[in-house]
Amino acid sequence: MAAVFYLPHKAIIFSSFLMLLVPVALSEVCSEKNEHPNKNDNDDALKFKLAAIASVLVAGGIGVSLPLAEKKFAILRPENDVFFMIKAFAAGVILATGFVHILPDAFRTLTSPCLSKGTWRKFPFSGFIAMVASIGTMAVDTLATSFYKKLHVDKDKLVTDVDEETGKGERASHVHVSAHGHAHGGPMLSHGESLSDILRQRIISQVLELGIVVHSVIIGISLGASQSTGTVKPLLFALTFHQFFEGMGLGGCISQANFKSLRTKIMSLFFSLTTPIGIGVGIGIANVYKKNSSTGLIVEGVFNSASAGILIYMALVDLLAADFMSPRMENNIRLQLGAHISLLLGAASMSFLAIWT
Repeated sequence: MAAVFYLPHKAIIFSSFLMLLVPVALSEVCSEKNEHPNKNDNDDALKFKLAAIASVLVAGGIGVSLPLAEKKFAILRPENDVFFMIKAFAAGVILATGFVHILPDAFRTLTSPCLSKGTWRKFPFSGFIAMVASIGTMAVDTLATSFYKKLHVDKDKLVTDVDEETGKGERASHVHVSAHGHAHGGPMLSHGESLSDILRQRIISQVLELGIVVHSVIIGISLGASQSTGTVKPLLFALTFHQFFEGMGLGGCISQANFKSLRTKIMSLFFSLTTPIGIGVGIGIANVYKKNSSTGLIVEGVFNSASAGILIYMALVDLLAADFMSPRMENNIRLQLGAHISLLLGAASMSFLAIWT
């Protein structure tokens, strides 16, 4: 059952998502917006795309790794106020990503003049899909948390029954080990943490990564498929900072989930590679990719809407509400001020990047 925490099927979802995006790019296009750049412009754009793969990969890796360095730097540990403010900054970044970057793109694509004047342009599907994605995320969040709480309660009850049969001496040993979170494959618990908190953080980190990954693939393909140097150059710098800030947000959640070292590395690597892979796919299909095809616009708009709904819910409910309504925050005015400033700085930083993306 613990395999759900690992989510190996992410790779399957990711591959299926790529396979879905590539063929829709071959659909009929809105001829008004077709671009025919010259060969020199294509060559220059390719250089910037290759540079973008390297810079985005490094920035994402550094961003997601910083919060995970808590073992080497005491100041980054969850019990310190600095970590609390870094997490607030990262939550602001994720919130701005959903509201300022992804959702407006979804509205733009699903109301594009390249779409026929039918259902897609008569109903606000972007907002509707984002709402449904938020509700779906809440359902997954609630059901998964309650399921794993019940699962571990049943395990503890089974251990107690076995201990009663095998004798008080062995039972004392089991209880001692279970209390420290080392027995029966349980997660390692640090001071002040409960098993329920760890389980919730694991669910949060994986759902959050899924929402970020969907957006990262789409924006990577868009950059890779673009044949205009004027479009690629500003996107290179904007996406580098974009990936760094998003990585910080995800890294903060992963660090609190107390995954084993291998799982932490895999999740970090998975995040770091998605946008570069998207850019690579975009480069590969640049000659046949038609950004303004009806099917392509619909697929991109639907996925962006869902991604926005997931990220907005996660930022507001699982990241901000959980921390800002905690007794630790309520009893510390200085921490409240620092966290609110960090939140605003994070949201402002990511919002500012929307000028170029």
